[in-house]
Amino acid sequence: MHEDIRAIEQVIADIETGFNGNDPELSVAHFTDDATAVNVAGVLISGRDALLDANRAGLAGPLRDQYARYELGDVTFLRPDVAIAHKRAWAVTADGEPLDVGHAMIALYVFVRDDGRWRVAARQNT
Repeated sequence: MHEDIRAIEQVIADIETGFNGNDPELSVAHFTDDATAVNVAGVLISGRDALLDANRAGLAGPLRDQYARYELGDVTFLRPDVAIAHKRAWAVTADGEPLDVGHAMIALYVFVRDDGRWRVAARQNT
């Protein structure tokens, strides 16, 4: 189970690196082809290609100069191949200094083990 949690932490770390580096491909690299996500504006996006398009638009536009720090919260394994996890996020400066007193966002992730690796099947931001 520790290996699985480390792998899920790495997925979250890659998503953070993708966001902070304006890299839309890395931001969605761990999503399944049929993944769904609700973004912070409450918009439902379905499919990895649509998620990639939304990330390209956001990271080239209003999110271009935004930075965040992500932290994996609780992880619950519903089955050996399905897990749910919470991610906390803080707005930070380009140097990583927090701009928020507490976390600014929590996201719920649904992970599935696919071909031996953990992938995101769904995400809900709040």
